[in-house]
Parts: sequence; C-alpha cells; structure tokens
Amino acid sequence: MRVRLTVAYDGSSFHGFADNDGVRTVGGTLAAALGRVLRLGGPVELACAGRTDRGVHAHGQVVSFDAPFGTDLDALARSVNHLCGPEVAVREPAVVAGDFDARHSALARRYRYLVLNRPDPDPFLARTAWHFEPPLDVAAMTLACDPFIGEHDFSAFCRRPKRSDGVEVSLQRRVVEAVWHREPDGLLRFEIEASAFCHQMVRSIVGTMVDVGRGKLRAGDVRGILASRDRARAGELAPPHGLTLWQVRY
Repeated sequence: MRVRLTVAYDGSSFHGFADNDGVRTVGGTLAAALGRVLRLGGPVELACAGRTDRGVHAHGQVVSFDAPFGTDLDALARSVNHLCGPEVAVREPAVVAGDFDARHSALARRYRYLVLNRPDPDPFLARTAWHFEPPLDVAAMTLACDPFIGEHDFSAFCRRPKRSDGVEVSLQRRVVEAVWHREPDGLLRFEIEASAFCHQMVRSIVGTMVDVGRGKLRAGDVRGILASRDRARAGELAPPHGLTLWQVRY
C-alpha cells in the first residue's frame, strides 16, 4: 500500500535530503529507519516533495513509499521517531491512492526564511535564523517582493542544473505569494509559495532582498534583475540554515 508521511527535521548535521553515498542525509536516514521497522532487509524507496540542500530544515516535508498491506502506521511512526528523533520526526501517517507521489502530486510548496536583524545574536535561533547585524529597511524589502509574483523565468535566481543530454532545463516557475513579516525582537520572517522551486531559488531571492534592505540595491532594481536572466546580477546566497520547507499543498 502507498503511504504518506509528513516529516520535520533539523538539517544542521545532514548533507541535504537526497540519499548520497558516503554522507549522512535526511532521506538516507529516514529510508533506512523505515526499512528496518518494516523488516524489508534494506531501505525503502522514498519519494519526497522537495530535495532540500545541506543545512536546510523542514517543518512540513512530505514523503511517500510503499509498505506491506496492513502495516500499523501509528506504530510505524512511533518506531521511526524512536530511531531518528529528535533530529528527524514523522507525523500524520496515512494510506493514500496508489498513484500518489509526494513530488509529482504536489500543487505548491511553501518555504520560510528567518533573518535575525539586530546587533546581538540569539543562541536559541542560531541554527534556524540568519543573524544579520546592519539595520534593514523592511519597507523596501516588501516592495522588492512584488516582481516575483506570477510566472517568470527565474534563471537569475537559480543554479541551472547540468544535463548529460545537453537539453536546457526550464527555470520557469509560478510564485503565488512572497511577503516579509516583522516579528518581535528583530526577527524578520519571509514566506514564499510557488508551484515549484528551482535549485537555490529561495536563498538567492532572500540574499537579493537583503541587499535591497541594506541599500546596496533599490527595490526597483529587482524587476530588471529578474528579466535579465543573468545569475551574476542577483545577490549572494543567503545561508542555508535560515531556510525551512514549511508546507506542501496537494
């Protein structure tokens, strides 16, 4: 039977989600634990909603896999959490249609990025927020969100994947929301939702908007950067530890 799980993890000590020989990954750890609990003699084959990079976290990652019919899913979740917690935790186990795929069935993904914008750091946010000391103009950063809404070619904000067959991969994506929220004590929260994201897209967007907030760029420059499709014109990547895959919509 096809099973769906929602997965949360602290990505600090993992080399991303995707299974990778020789390094510790979220997907490899989770697949091995599921295989052990299900007594398959090896890891399960996982599909995931988004392959997060090294150091990136998740609150609402979704995975799907096949399990023997009649598996007690609540017991499965408890056992996996015992093996993988507290760095990786699963919840909301459910049987889904046989053609459900965590990646291909998703309609939208939502990411959250945290910036701690104040002089003094916070040890309790050190693993999940980018501490940026110089003051940021949040009003300008909010204006810089507007050009991203809609369907665009995000070549200026993405790392173009390499294809062995020489075919150029489309970096066309549709963003439905991009907004900054000001939280107490200098914490800034950026939320962005899109049908899909290309590699390093959110971190590049955040890095560029922080350049707007610090006065290195103007909010009006962002539309031109996006239209240029030139990766060299966008800002530096924001650090990975501030980014969290927050939710996946189906």
